[in-house]
Amino acid sequence: MPQYLVAGYLPDDFDPSQADEATVREIHALNKEMIAAGVRKFACGLGAAKSLRAQPDGKVLVTDGPYLETKEHIGGFWILKCADLKEALAWGRKAAVACRAPVEVRPFY
Repeated sequence: MPQYLVAGYLPDDFDPSQADEATVREIHALNKEMIAAGVRKFACGLGAAKSLRAQPDGKVLVTDGPYLETKEHIGGFWILKCADLKEALAWGRKAAVACRAPVEVRPFY
């Protein structure tokens, strides 16, 4: 079965301590549903990013924040084992509702 990345995006000014309890409950319920369905391989939330860029002099520059200059970042993700993209998108829809945030679904190659 193919595997898919389901990534949830958060605004850059997101404060995890401000997440409401209803959202946390819905995400936990979704995780339990994914486990029961046998599709969830791995899931996690992500902390602050550090970006590393090779420099012409051979050194590596380390800066705070995601690599791209954006107004949102990946806040967490699931690795799912699904029969096909249609099934992965169905889980992605549930993730968008539970997280109250945009979600992206990508196949692994």
